[in-house]
Amino acid sequence: MDIAQLDTASQRYRRQLGKIKQGLAPTEFIWYPYGTLNNFHILGHLLSEQNRDFLGKVGDGLIVDIGAADGDLAFFLESLGYRVHVADFPPTNCNGCRGIRLLKQTLKSNVEILETDLDAGFTLPAERYELAFFLGILYHLKNPYLALESLAKSARYAFISTRVTRFNVAKGAEGNAGVLNQSRIDLHNAPVAYLVAPNETNNDATNFWMFSEAGLRRILDRCGWDIVDFKTFGNTTDSDPATAQGDERAFCYVRSRYF
Repeated sequence: MDIAQLDTASQRYRRQLGKIKQGLAPTEFIWYPYGTLNNFHILGHLLSEQNRDFLGKVGDGLIVDIGAADGDLAFFLESLGYRVHVADFPPTNCNGCRGIRLLKQTLKSNVEILETDLDAGFTLPAERYELAFFLGILYHLKNPYLALESLAKSARYAFISTRVTRFNVAKGAEGNAGVLNQSRIDLHNAPVAYLVAPNETNNDATNFWMFSEAGLRRILDRCGWDIVDFKTFGNTTDSDPATAQGDERAFCYVRSRYF
């Protein structure tokens, strides 16, 4: 199935799932507020021609969604006939994984859910996956090298996205973030990662490493990944690690050298 067809189907499923969520109307928690199925639209801009039917490489193998929020993506892929696992960590999930478990029960789904702390030890439900979704998770991990290398040993292909930065500080904010940011430094072509302060990005202490594009490319290579497609979105000229206006995201489709 071409990514354009997959995108259309995912939006149809998103609307169906939205009605189910609305009908369930839990009072003890809130649903994840962002549309994870919208990622397929972004993948449509990422993927080159030979990779647009990426599900064709999965066959009857397993798919894993890491950091799955309420599981929308996993349940959608299951609806297409694929076998899907989920790995998430309740303390950093917006509703403690109660949303995905309620949907699994309601949908009578066979999606397997593993609650695991990826920083304590990278553990997945199975030893091998044909495809992994690892979207928006990397910059929330203390140990990105461990995660990326472990994933490369478990998944043949993966979609990885993370926030990246071109500068260490937003324009005009020099000196506001302490002595380390007295001057504005162009990081784009340096293979580095910027470590944010606990309150620097959205006042969210679960934000850690903001890679430069060169840094992300370097760590993927060092961890055993070949980049198949790579593209950045958002503020692609003046990004920084702290502000909403400076938000730039890298999306990449990668192939493991371990398989």
